[in-house]
Amino acid sequence: MKKDADDGLSFDEELLVAEIVSGKKEFFRFLVKRYERHVYGMGMSFLHNEEDALDFTQEVFLKVFKGLTNFERRSRFSTWLYKVAYNTAINSAHRKKEFHSLAEDEQAGDFDTPEQGAMRRLAKDAVREAVQNLPDRYRICIDLFFFYDRSYNEIEAITGFPVNTIKSHVFRAKKILRKKLQDFGGD
Repeated sequence: MKKDADDGLSFDEELLVAEIVSGKKEFFRFLVKRYERHVYGMGMSFLHNEEDALDFTQEVFLKVFKGLTNFERRSRFSTWLYKVAYNTAINSAHRKKEFHSLAEDEQAGDFDTPEQGAMRRLAKDAVREAVQNLPDRYRICIDLFFFYDRSYNEIEAITGFPVNTIKSHVFRAKKILRKKLQDFGGD
């Protein structure tokens, strides 16, 4: 196996999935290692609680492990995994009746001055509030597109929304955000 900057290993996921399905269950840990941070992040965005997000992550990987033989390889493994995670998150959020955008968890960078830090925090708070007030269907598409870097086709596979609807949701969300944030720049 070749070295990879992300987790020390690079492997063909299709081959890895085939190995796991054929009985080499111990290889599943490579998939967990590669994707657990992303699944946990999705759990935090829906559940906003570290303990719940950890339970969510475990639940998703258990579902994926049990359902791996049903993975039809019509999409990338990561897309299928995110669909399982998304559906699990939606069900969990419906039980809790809450959804919280990943935009709320973004970390601020280093600042040259305290004023720059204060301005960055104010901007972050303004964006957070604006994203939080988006309709859920827009917020989900924005999160998957910008924060999970998913393509429109992947978002369709994950959410079940048609691609044109996703494009429309992203466009409308950006328009709403632009309008809500236009005064923040303070020319």
